[in-house]
Amino acid sequence: MENTNTARNFALQLGSLVALYASLSAILMVIFGAISLFYPNPQSMYYEYQSAQSAIRFGIAILIVFFPTYIVLTRFVNVIRRKETGTYLTLTKWLVYLSLLVGGSILLGDVVSIVHAFLNGELTIRFALKAAAMFVVIVGAFFYYLKDAQGYWLSHEKESKLYALLTTVLVCVTLFVGFSQSDTPSEVRELGADEKQTQDLMDMERRITDHYNLKSALPSTTKELYIGMEEPTAPEGRSAYKYLIIDADTYQLCATYTFSSDRVNGNSSATPAVSEAIKNPYNTWDHTSGKTCFERTVKIDPMLKI
Repeated sequence: MENTNTARNFALQLGSLVALYASLSAILMVIFGAISLFYPNPQSMYYEYQSAQSAIRFGIAILIVFFPTYIVLTRFVNVIRRKETGTYLTLTKWLVYLSLLVGGSILLGDVVSIVHAFLNGELTIRFALKAAAMFVVIVGAFFYYLKDAQGYWLSHEKESKLYALLTTVLVCVTLFVGFSQSDTPSEVRELGADEKQTQDLMDMERRITDHYNLKSALPSTTKELYIGMEEPTAPEGRSAYKYLIIDADTYQLCATYTFSSDRVNGNSSATPAVSEAIKNPYNTWDHTSGKTCFERTVKIDPMLKI
């Protein structure tokens, strides 16, 4: 039967392929992020933890939206092909091969990144796991579409559905791993609030130092540091910041934290030795959960006293 719905079929096939490559990228994002958390690099733990957490959350969001879209569109495409044409139209077949070329080039670029990271000191176990994950994902997708372009799945519908089932299981496992390794939305909010508090206290410390160097005395309250501007306040639901003068040049800044700095710095999964050796660059702001006070002693900047 002659196909009179070329535009519709082309759009469905294109949408299916876009959803496919979005899903493949998301699977790799989640797996790579989980591997980075399982086997942290002690030399870049803080930054890597934050990056891996962000990648996992983004990958999960893409999978939840694009993978079901891919399954539905692919099902529509296959049903239409069986009813109307029995084979790919020449135009859509070209689209599949072109997308395989473009998508393969992008994924191979990821392979290059993995190898480059390995040459720059990537942990061997992480390199092996990422390479294995990349191999399974790429080979699985390419095998399906190469066979599809040859019309194999049209005459083997049961095998096609089995392939879809196995793929769905893989995605579900990936999502489970991603959710198990990712902070919950409430934890992300609390971690962000903890980080904001530290940034606020750091700003106060800097202003107190400037005030002391100019007036040779500590401010009586932090309001003196923010004349003409809004003074930073603790996030909603947190205890207010406290500024306590100890003596002429020593003071404390206090805040209440939900998590310890080990959790914020991404060291919660590290061994005690690594956690002790590897610190956030702002290591003078290490804290426990609950109320924490940071004691500081101000020193005169000799350049301001010349």
